[in-house]
Amino acid sequence: MFQHILVPTDFSENSGRTLEIAVNIAKLSQGRVSLLHVIKTIPNATFDEFADFYKKLERRAEQEMNQLLKPYHRSPVKVESNILYGNRVQEILRFTTDQAVDLIVMDSHRVDLANPGHGWGTISYKVSMLAQCPILLIK
Repeated sequence: MFQHILVPTDFSENSGRTLEIAVNIAKLSQGRVSLLHVIKTIPNATFDEFADFYKKLERRAEQEMNQLLKPYHRSPVKVESNILYGNRVQEILRFTTDQAVDLIVMDSHRVDLANPGHGWGTISYKVSMLAQCPILLIK
């Protein structure tokens, strides 16, 4: 059913669990998984102004990705990593369209019932509202 699953990650503590769920879903339909990390760029600045800083972030992201991917080196499911630069929500949505993603699986936070109005501006909320494909939020 789902042939290409996207897992955007910020390397938070639930990232491994979220990737595992996506891989298990992909196994059911012999699909593939794309792990994506977007390095947020500084608005109103050129890439060259902060190139060294961005490259350090990219190297760190590659290390984190390798750790997340380690358990899947021998998996029957193809799991690939991708690192992009830009606005996180926009790049996730662009990747989804450009790469024909048919399911997004991503971390989300639990709603604090004492303060239910907090957290509506999160990346997961924005992506879930704007994505043109199904999305599974993992709490």
